[in-house]
Amino acid sequence: MIKDLFIKYKSLIMYAVFGVLTTVVNMVAYYLSYNVLHIPNVPSTVIAWVLAVAFAFVTNKLWVFDSPSFDAQTLKHEIPTFFGARLATGALDVAIMYLAVDLMHWNPTFWKLVSNILVIIINYIASKLVIFKKNK
Repeated sequence: MIKDLFIKYKSLIMYAVFGVLTTVVNMVAYYLSYNVLHIPNVPSTVIAWVLAVAFAFVTNKLWVFDSPSFDAQTLKHEIPTFFGARLATGALDVAIMYLAVDLMHWNPTFWKLVSNILVIIINYIASKLVIFKKNK
């Protein structure tokens, strides 16, 4: 029964696992950039985003949405749609962080977490319905 549930919800479960790991990559990169290296908020957010997106592409492609092909035709669709969607949600992340931290002076760690949760949800929908959509 558990195996059947896992198979039925595999992409959602794997996305949750790798979403958490992507969030960890994002949060750690942001923390190190902002608090340790003293890079300003927005550039720290961008650095964290780039590292998280690179990690997410590989994990989503291979283990979440089972798209192991690296042929040119597949990559021609997946790369621009993946990075395009991530650019849009990356801009949303930067906007949230700018408004919450730079303008409102709210807690940067809390708002980074809130922003990441919203971004993860939007990215899952885009990945499932557009980027790694199975042609059946």
